[in-house]
Amino acid sequence: MPIALSLLDLASIAPGQTARDSFDNSVKLAQAAERSGHRRVWYAEHHNMSSIASSATSVLIGYVAAHTDTIRLGAGGIMLPNHSPLVIAEQFGTLETLFPGRIDLGLGRAPGSDQKTMLALRRNPASADTFPQDVLELQGYLSGHSRIPGVKAVPRAEGVVPLYILGSSLFGAQLAAHLGLPYAFASHFSPDALHQAVRAYRDGFQPSEQLAEPYVMAGVNVFTADDHDQAAEQKTISYRARTRAFIKRSAAGADYTDDEIDAFLASPNGHQLALMTKYTAVGTPAEVVAYLEDFAVGIQADELILAHHAHRIEDRVRSVELTGEAMAAREPATR
Repeated sequence: MPIALSLLDLASIAPGQTARDSFDNSVKLAQAAERSGHRRVWYAEHHNMSSIASSATSVLIGYVAAHTDTIRLGAGGIMLPNHSPLVIAEQFGTLETLFPGRIDLGLGRAPGSDQKTMLALRRNPASADTFPQDVLELQGYLSGHSRIPGVKAVPRAEGVVPLYILGSSLFGAQLAAHLGLPYAFASHFSPDALHQAVRAYRDGFQPSEQLAEPYVMAGVNVFTADDHDQAAEQKTISYRARTRAFIKRSAAGADYTDDEIDAFLASPNGHQLALMTKYTAVGTPAEVVAYLEDFAVGIQADELILAHHAHRIEDRVRSVELTGEAMAAREPATR
């Protein structure tokens, strides 16, 4: 089979649009992914960000699931230290009961926001320290083997809610390996430790009831269009907008020309921000698929999670469709 493709949807709120517009766009993207052979769509948990509407992640999953038929949907991911494992088990047990065989649960330990918001969410900054224990507690609730005597998650779905560990460092890789769970690396915004983390995961993997062999997923940014120049323009517009939003966090009210944004990204001060998008596929369907195959072979990835960033929803939908259809038409890559 060709390399499995999935979709990461940040439920972005474009300037001049509302959160409801964002949710309707998420439905359109998921439907496009379903039509074009993608395996799953994941939604990221972020908080206190005016341009991202996926904070109530499980609610959004349910909304999109009701408007699609077959594609898997899940969290990429739930930031578990922000929540009680029991509450997450109840939410995803409910989702799997309503939409059997279609629900995933990716887990991370980052706050998904800034330090002040983290304190508002977690109250205790040390809550991330118990992430491994919280994963095991959650796993117990979902499987019907609670680690807390006398406490169970209701409803508990008859089907399995598979767990995935998300990360951008060696910690997540080592934990996923130890627990025998699939591992998804956030290389779409944190590329530095990708190869080292994947090696650590594969070297330390211990088979589990859920998974017999390592399963590696990795994030890639994508701009696919009918011609190369169109895709390149979409990338330029998107990454300029992202850079403006980043700068305005510390310089509210400031405005910058396109030339100033480009100069910043080329400067030492903008180097780290530019590096975050190291893994980006841009171009025609054939060009993007060739890039994705090379990327997957380089880390022996089993699945790629694609983040399509074109500014207009019509262009994002087209990018999803073109990429999925082109990958489905390819001969299997050697992995």
